[in-house]
Amino acid sequence: MDVIPVTVETFAEKYTSPEIDVLHRLNRETYLKVEQPHMLSGHLQGQYLSMVSYMLQPRRILEIGTYTGYSAICLAQGLAADGLLYTLDINEEREEMCKRYFQEAGLADKIQLRIGKAADIIPQLQETFDLVFIDADKQGYEQYYDLVWDKLRPGGFMLADNVLYHGEVLQEEAQQSANAKAMVRFCEKVAADGRATQLLLTIRDGLLMIRKNTY
Repeated sequence: MDVIPVTVETFAEKYTSPEIDVLHRLNRETYLKVEQPHMLSGHLQGQYLSMVSYMLQPRRILEIGTYTGYSAICLAQGLAADGLLYTLDINEEREEMCKRYFQEAGLADKIQLRIGKAADIIPQLQETFDLVFIDADKQGYEQYYDLVWDKLRPGGFMLADNVLYHGEVLQEEAQQSANAKAMVRFCEKVAADGRATQLLLTIRDGLLMIRKNTY
């Protein structure tokens, strides 16, 4: 993205395990056929999501914002044997593409794609999640945080993408877009929440890693 120098990204990717074949093909098709392909998690962040999932071995994951399914596949790789990932997206036009790649990745029985507004779907999910990944409309992050908090187990983790928002968060407030301002508000909300411990990672466009405290 715009914050991390391309040379640093290239060096990091050189010493990161390569994309598996299905992710490589999904990456390529997204860039060839889908609008705003920069929304794809991509190689470096995707590998990070996979690593986190393998470390936690979660039984339940919630992803808010599917796009073309790249991050869902990465996250689902580390699921426990009886694990399940729910991924939510408002765009039904990409549903067939996502499901096709979930099938090709051998994860069709591990990933449930729900189409609709996340704010409407989340309250209907009768699950306790070990891991939540937020990568949807930026001005909805604060609402999603509140909606999923009670569904996240104590000691569970939440990851929020794009919190650096192309570097706009570093500008004066008057120069920031509405989305950048939303990211600053979200980060401040989490920082003020005594129920959480957080770490802002400078991976890709910024990932805020949040742990729900057990005390």
